[in-house]
Amino acid sequence: MRALVQQEFGAPADVLAVVERPIPQPGPGQARVRTLLAAVHNHDLLTARGTYGFKPELPALAGTEAVGVIDALGEGVDHLQIGQRVATGGTFGIWAEYFVANAAGLIPVPEPLTDEMAAQLVSMPFSALSLLDSLGLSAGDWLIQNAANGAVGRMVAQLGAARGINVVGLVRRSAGVEELRASGIERIIATDHDDWRAQLQEVTGGAEIRVGIDSVGGTAVGDVLSTLATNGTLVVFGAMASPTMQIASSDVIFKQATVQGFWGSIVMRDMPADVKGRLFGELVGRVLDGTLTLPVSGTFALEDFSAAVATSTAPGRVGKVLLKP
Repeated sequence: MRALVQQEFGAPADVLAVVERPIPQPGPGQARVRTLLAAVHNHDLLTARGTYGFKPELPALAGTEAVGVIDALGEGVDHLQIGQRVATGGTFGIWAEYFVANAAGLIPVPEPLTDEMAAQLVSMPFSALSLLDSLGLSAGDWLIQNAANGAVGRMVAQLGAARGINVVGLVRRSAGVEELRASGIERIIATDHDDWRAQLQEVTGGAEIRVGIDSVGGTAVGDVLSTLATNGTLVVFGAMASPTMQIASSDVIFKQATVQGFWGSIVMRDMPADVKGRLFGELVGRVLDGTLTLPVSGTFALEDFSAAVATSTAPGRVGKVLLKP
């Protein structure tokens, strides 16, 4: 089979190349899946660089989320069938024509979902919904987030609105405001305006903001923290601009703020089965009724991986980049 494999850590477009590999065989409790579409995520690219929380042994395959069709079952797997369409968001090494996964972690895909939806359903959307669900917010509460024009930011805004939560989004450039409003997402403020804090007061009507979500790092996380009410919670979700957070000690002390991290891989692993089932049910429903949109910005062959990376990392990109083996 054809697969993207890396021999060293570095720039993804430079270190990942298509090679011929043996088709893997499923062991007990596993299933082999023929890949239909696979998503390209930021954490996949960071893994290729060797800078993510997970660092594979080399040489290594890559990629973590895909939709495909089961074509072989290992011993003891009786809840799945050959020919069944499934998705996975936590199986490493799926940028290939076939991959093997633990059968217990494969998610049957409902018929109404397209391959394009299913290929990106688990990692980012489920993380966004799990994050919202973990915050203890009620309808009418206020939440602020940066990187509002990123994939997770858009999802948090849509899912939050569906739950009655007031979500304010911060973007770093004015053009991002109109981009999001064109997608039906309101309450967006550009921090390149000197009066962005005054705009925030106008948008919220002076209401207390209970939770802030940071996906940027650097000074941007300090901006989010500074807007929170006393006893507010800052959730660190990502570090798109800087691996270091710059926050004011005074904000932490005088606001009695809580700072916590959120890593979807760990949250999903430790989540009780009944909670996971409830959230996936909500997620599929939100996608099917159009509340949550999962656009695609481009689909590329494995051999065009460099172009896929360029599209995935382009400023202002809307939609997920997909690979089609």
